[in-house]
Order: sequence, then C-alpha cells, then structure tokens
Amino acid sequence: MIDHSLIKLIHVSCVALSLAGFTLRSGLMLAGSPLLRRRWVRTIPHLVDSTLFFSGLWMAWNLHQYPGTTPWLTAKLTALVAYVLLGAIALRGKTRRRRYLALVAAYGCFFYMVGVALSRSPLPWL
Repeated sequence: MIDHSLIKLIHVSCVALSLAGFTLRSGLMLAGSPLLRRRWVRTIPHLVDSTLFFSGLWMAWNLHQYPGTTPWLTAKLTALVAYVLLGAIALRGKTRRRRYLALVAAYGCFFYMVGVALSRSPLPWL
C-alpha cells in the first residue's frame, strides 16, 4: 500500500506545479504569445491536474472523507469546479476584460481551496 504521506507530497507538489502552469499560461495569454498554442503547453497542465485530482481522490478515500458528508471537502470540490470554469474563461474568453476578470476570480478560487485544505473548514478565514 502506498504511504499517505507520499500521496500527500505528490498532491501538494502538483498544487504548486498547477499554480505555476496556470500563471505561465495566463502570462502567455495576456502577452498574446503564440507559445500558448504549443502542444506541450496544452498537454502538461492536463497531466499535472489529473495527477493532482487523482491524488486528492486517493487521500479522501484513504481518510474516509467524502464530498457531501465532509463540509470542507464539499467546499473544496465546489471551488475546484469554479476554478476550472473560470480558468477556461481566463485563457479562452472572448474579450480581454472578461479574461482578466476570470483570471482574478480563478486565483481567488485557487487560494480559497488552499485555505480550505489547510484549515479543513469551508470558512478558512474564520
């Protein structure tokens, strides 16, 4: 059986890589760079985010904490859906203003998820 601390290390590492990748792609988008259309720029984030998602699922299963029954995990997964949708708008939105607003909101969702994960509370600022 894989050690929980190893999966947690993988998960936290993927969180950092995911943020770095999103920041890189956002910068390329704001600069109008053609690098954004490169295959590796589009593929690597999916690999990182899939590893992040499945390591999170493994940890939840291992700890017997499930969305719908554990409020902080439900809040984190709800914010994840919002982050993904806002991230897609930020990178592919029709207007620059819409992209920028979605980018700021996506970062808000990301840092909310980190706060929820660290505090294990759906209201991490309280």
